Amino acid sequence: MLKKILIVLAVLIAGILIAACFQPNTFHVERSVAIAAPPDKVLPHINDFHNWGAWDPWAKLDPSMKVTYSGAASGKGAVYEWQGNNQVGEGRMEILDSTPSKVSIQLDFLKPMSARDEATFTLNPSGTSTNVTWAMDGNVPFAGKIFHLFMNMDKMVGSQFDKGLGDLKAASEAPIK
Repeated sequence: MLKKILIVLAVLIAGILIAACFQPNTFHVERSVAIAAPPDKVLPHINDFHNWGAWDPWAKLDPSMKVTYSGAASGKGAVYEWQGNNQVGEGRMEILDSTPSKVSIQLDFLKPMSARDEATFTLNPSGTSTNVTWAMDGNVPFAGKIFHLFMNMDKMVGSQFDKGLGDLKAASEAPIK
């Protein structure tokens, strides 16, 4: 009986490893929202890490998260480092490029898992509104492929993007104080 259980376990593990081999080497998560504000009113909320507290969904998961700012005050070269609970982990973001229509950010996750990804925010004017797209792209190592068999990255991260974009919309559409 024990031999049969071990054989079934070995076949199951082999099946998982083989299935992982067929997972993509990269991932892409993307969400969009229409904001009733011009791009120049939306951009400061994205381009300045000091403003992220109003809309960043991960900051809301750990209100006592330790945050450090360095580099440029905003735009290219601005750096945001965080240390938080198990839900937000630890990492670093740096704005690599910033134009009125796009902000590119390098994401270095340190904990709970190490990864380097890229986030982009694209701002497309549409009449008196701005269509904002938040995307994240990254490589998937073999261990990540196994993880992706059981966890849907698009749903997991995408739901946080949806929350963040909703709060970005509210912050951008709020009257100027």
